[in-house]
Amino acid sequence: QVQLVETGGGLVQAGGSLRLSCAASGTGFSMNAMAWYRQVPGKQREMVARITAGGSTVYADSVKGRFTISIDNAKNTITLQMNSLEPEDTSVYYCKAEINYRGIFWGQGTQVTVSS
Repeated sequence: QVQLVETGGGLVQAGGSLRLSCAASGTGFSMNAMAWYRQVPGKQREMVARITAGGSTVYADSVKGRFTISIDNAKNTITLQMNSLEPEDTSVYYCKAEINYRGIFWGQGTQVTVSS
């Protein structure tokens, strides 16, 4: 079993910054990629940013130029640096891990609230 623990959510004013981290723990697993998703009530969960173990990244158009995802393979940890936050970024952010030969795992979610 792989467990994901997210940290770093909170309340920030528009234009501010937050940093989210997600650490994967378990034994004997190999990471293919990790990602951040977000979801607001009544809407589908959407991908925010994804990074492979090799460092290739993909971003949602809405966050390009403002968010940066990075990975520490030794620690099985990803970080999402969120700058120039907007009220529209308010959401619950979820960490997702794609584990080779084991499947997909999700974190419990962390709330990000951006006030105008």
